[in-house]
Amino acid sequence: MTYNRTVAAPPGQQVQVSRFVEFTRSEWARLRDATPLPLSEAQLRPLGGLTESVSIDEVQDVYLPLSRLLNLYVAATQQLHQATTAFLGSQERRVPFVIGVAGSVAVGKSTTSRLLQTLLSHWPNHPRVDLVHTDGFLLPQRELEARGLAQRKGFPESYDVRTLVRFMADVKSGVARVEAPVYSHLAYDIVQGQVQTVTQPDIVIVEGLNVLQGGGPVSGRPQPLFVSDFFDFSIYVDAAEADIEAWYVERFMRLRETVFRNPSSYFHRYASLAEDEAQVTARRVWNTINLVNLRQNILPTRERAHLILEKGRDHAVRRVSLRKI
Repeated sequence: MTYNRTVAAPPGQQVQVSRFVEFTRSEWARLRDATPLPLSEAQLRPLGGLTESVSIDEVQDVYLPLSRLLNLYVAATQQLHQATTAFLGSQERRVPFVIGVAGSVAVGKSTTSRLLQTLLSHWPNHPRVDLVHTDGFLLPQRELEARGLAQRKGFPESYDVRTLVRFMADVKSGVARVEAPVYSHLAYDIVQGQVQTVTQPDIVIVEGLNVLQGGGPVSGRPQPLFVSDFFDFSIYVDAAEADIEAWYVERFMRLRETVFRNPSSYFHRYASLAEDEAQVTARRVWNTINLVNLRQNILPTRERAHLILEKGRDHAVRRVSLRKI
């Protein structure tokens, strides 16, 4: 995949300008330098997903160079914040470095986020790294149903954007204690009375489908804030549509044999499906909901990311694209 953009010019003089520096896996791996691997294979194993394992090679080749890059960004941003504080003569306030991780359902965003959280927390100057999933900011299921949005869960309109933006603003303002709602994939809904507390960590990773979207212009008014406005760095996890579909179906089949069998699961009805029926159901859900969201809302935000991780069929990252400064 390439990430070039055509620049407007007189007819016949259009110029392709690349916004990214592209690396093969081997080229990217060399940028690890001497960054040590702080985890054993046994410690890495739980960080994988339901259908995605984590190998030492993947961490060494892809995520250690990325953690080194992010460590440099964090240090530079902290120095800039200190300089601004000194210039203003104000009292320095602890403000976290915020990383956004975006991509399709089933592409491996959560695995990428967990790996980064673990690796970044081992750097000496930012040991406290929090991970927040934007699923917690989805509207409650009953409200989605009342609005006719039950089949558009995960689409931009299914989120409580006001609460999400307020959360991000408080985090980035250095508020001492900020609470985020918690989502249950078992109940397929927000957990009433349960919150995740963020108390001025060094880094916050915000993972979600549509986190790279902008607020969108409103005629005659200032452009509203959105979650992406608070990111210091952002990552898009990318893969071919056919591969993501295969991963989604594989995950659905695994859940059918595990979580869906729990009577408390919102999708308990799928546990009794025959294998061929389950395959058909998974592909129908993918094609009518998740693929539509990917094409309409998620994929168009890819070039807004600072870095793109392009995966192959085996979930291994094949290419890395870093946006030019």
